[in-house]
Amino acid sequence: MKYIDSLREGMRISEVYLCKSKQIALTKSGKEYGSLVLQDKTGTVDAKIWDLGSPGIGNFEPLDYVCVDADVTMFMNANQLNVKRIRKADEGEYVPSDYLPVSGKDIGVMYEELLDLVASVKNPYLRRLLDGYFGEPDFARAFQFHSAAKSVHHGFVGGLLEHTLSVTKMCSYFAEAYPMLNRDLLLTAAMFHDIGKTRELSAFPENDYTDDGQLLGHIIIGTEMIGEKIRQIPDFPAKLAAELKHCILSHHGELEYGSPKKPAILEALALNFADNADAKIETMIEVIRGAGDNNGWLGYNRLLETNIRKTSQ
Repeated sequence: MKYIDSLREGMRISEVYLCKSKQIALTKSGKEYGSLVLQDKTGTVDAKIWDLGSPGIGNFEPLDYVCVDADVTMFMNANQLNVKRIRKADEGEYVPSDYLPVSGKDIGVMYEELLDLVASVKNPYLRRLLDGYFGEPDFARAFQFHSAAKSVHHGFVGGLLEHTLSVTKMCSYFAEAYPMLNRDLLLTAAMFHDIGKTRELSAFPENDYTDDGQLLGHIIIGTEMIGEKIRQIPDFPAKLAAELKHCILSHHGELEYGSPKKPAILEALALNFADNADAKIETMIEVIRGAGDNNGWLGYNRLLETNIRKTSQ
């Protein structure tokens, strides 16, 4: 199988991919064409069907596995498939696990590391709150399988866990370097900061925004989830609850980035820095990996607001 990350300009391929999305659009001359996003476990690639009336173009829907004959071209410094033939694949022509992008790290090991960090929290109210989620088997399974984003960063199975663990480890370092930080509050906020993504995004292979995700977003959803569990814990300190919720509400740092509040306490500021650092570093890593052998400039990235290239070797 030719995985998407191995495709190079000039190749002609005949492979099965997961059709992540399908739209019918119009050229400047008013002619209809098909615009697809195809996926396997190594990533996604844009594909175009310029001749929808061709007898080689079969019927298929988004989230179908499709057999594709196509030429690999380059558009705006990224691979694109010029589809010649396409049809819905039959069972037996594909193995579903080949089409889900998965963290390169061991998911079980990462979750054990996260549970060790949970166990390091000494505040009894915060510890009970953490155990109420991460110690619950159904939530634990969903959390380990979920992505952290639809596309921007950590958009793969285990991505939410990988991102959460990285942010929590960074916050643990901050707590050692800056003793004024309340370590228990900061680590709890780090482990919960993206919990709302378990309801904002649907499970794989769809991995798309739910209605609640579109209407509320993960920051509000996560704050509500924490509030639900806090109300089940007798005598949970009101001030501590407000500080924890504030950390979640402000973790994007700026109002224009989706946070209803800007960081107003030290722990919220530290969480914002850790979240931003991990998201941006992972974004650049994913762009560089997706570039294959291209050692030149890779184009403008919207999140990083800059043109990107690999470091010289």
